[in-house]
Amino acid sequence: MKNKKEITLKDIEKLLNQQTLIVLSAIDEKLLKIESKINQLELKINQKIDRLTSTLDRFLKRMTDMETEFEIMKSEINKMKRIIKEKLKVEV
Repeated sequence: MKNKKEITLKDIEKLLNQQTLIVLSAIDEKLLKIESKINQLELKINQKIDRLTSTLDRFLKRMTDMETEFEIMKSEINKMKRIIKEKLKVEV
């Protein structure tokens, strides 16, 4: 019976500390992998948002240009109507 080693509280504490370090190390590795994936997704999302923003900016510029052109045309048509009314005495 002398071959059997008695396990002391210090032995148990040492084993638990080693196990805790192993578990924490594994968790750290997993978290690093997850963080890397999150960063990649964030980059892709930001790129898509940038493309969408650019597309919206171009669209809004076109709309603004069209509105400006429409206002100019409207003003010109109103002038033409006044001239027709004055010269030909006809309302259009």
